[in-house]
Amino acid sequence: MFTLYPRPVPQVSDHTGEVGKLPVFWRSAEAPEGTPADVAPALYLHGVPTSSDDWLGFLERSGGIAPDLPGFGRSGKPGYLKHTIEEYADFIERFLDELEVQRVRMVVHDWGAVGLAFAQRRPERVERLVVMNAVTFLPGYRWHRTARIWRTPLLGELAMGMTTRRTLRLTTRESNVTPGPMPEAWIEAVLAHFDQGTQRAILRLYRSSPSSVLAAAGERLGALNMPALVVWGERDPYIPARFAQAYADVLHAELLSLPDAGHWWWYDRPDAIERVVEFLTAP
Repeated sequence: MFTLYPRPVPQVSDHTGEVGKLPVFWRSAEAPEGTPADVAPALYLHGVPTSSDDWLGFLERSGGIAPDLPGFGRSGKPGYLKHTIEEYADFIERFLDELEVQRVRMVVHDWGAVGLAFAQRRPERVERLVVMNAVTFLPGYRWHRTARIWRTPLLGELAMGMTTRRTLRLTTRESNVTPGPMPEAWIEAVLAHFDQGTQRAILRLYRSSPSSVLAAAGERLGALNMPALVVWGERDPYIPARFAQAYADVLHAELLSLPDAGHWWWYDRPDAIERVVEFLTAP
């Protein structure tokens, strides 16, 4: 367990803008008082089916930037997007260019792993890296049950259409260790933005990413040499815990395993957020 130290809480602000012609929503907060001026801001990248809502507790401690990725949350959801790994890597680079942010300390969770494609493409722009229960860009991963449904034509569309408050409560009971489904606030946040645009984004993302594409997307991970931390809820029903060690090995990273936590580990172990903040704000 980690000791929580009182500190002023940075105020989180909401922003809207455009990357090209794509509307983008993001949140930001100033770095905590005392953070060295030359420390790059944290960049938080969420997964499926969530948004920057995931990161409020982190932003309040570390400061940084957290966009809603295209197709999710309050960002644009146009039908022309392909929602491939490379397209998301392009978006991250263009988003940072638009904000005139040259370097970041990047945190990826679940499908926020698209940030790893950006890191391999532009390693000079990533000062530090935190990988948390991320989709596996390594050999040997096989999609979980829900993903296999989404990847199947017609069956995936039916599953999307059947996603309601009741089904989310049922299907998320296994997501974390804390008894019951995910918290009601989490379910509310997902449903608030789970429109046809987000459903299309999820189906295209999964269908464009068989295991061979995932492994190819991580071929140059071993060449990254920035300080890295892997934080992993071991009781994750979607991504086996062995991939935590695999990520740590390929990234030459410190590994923090949380045996009493699941996929969204900060709901089970909010105290462990402090370890991520310490890593992100270190000189």
